[in-house]
Amino acid sequence: MTAKEWRESNPKLAKNGNIRDYTDLLHLVILNNLQNTNAELIEEKVHQSERLVKLNNSTRRQMKVLKDNKNIKDLELLQKQVTEENNLISNQ
Repeated sequence: MTAKEWRESNPKLAKNGNIRDYTDLLHLVILNNLQNTNAELIEEKVHQSERLVKLNNSTRRQMKVLKDNKNIKDLELLQKQVTEENNLISNQ
């Protein structure tokens, strides 16, 4: 899903942020990796259609490798705890 498609599908959420504000850590890590890879491919003057294929393949590989990664799961748990603590502080 593109950012534009997300905004059109979630207009209320889009008023207060963007897709990154509402996604999980795993997808943020993969998105960051893809952005870096895309920048490198652009620098190497790889055609857009070829970049798209390479980035899609990379996404699939990363999802497979990272979805059950202990470190990612630990970070997601930590992120959840921090969010809960921040919500408690905000509600006081």
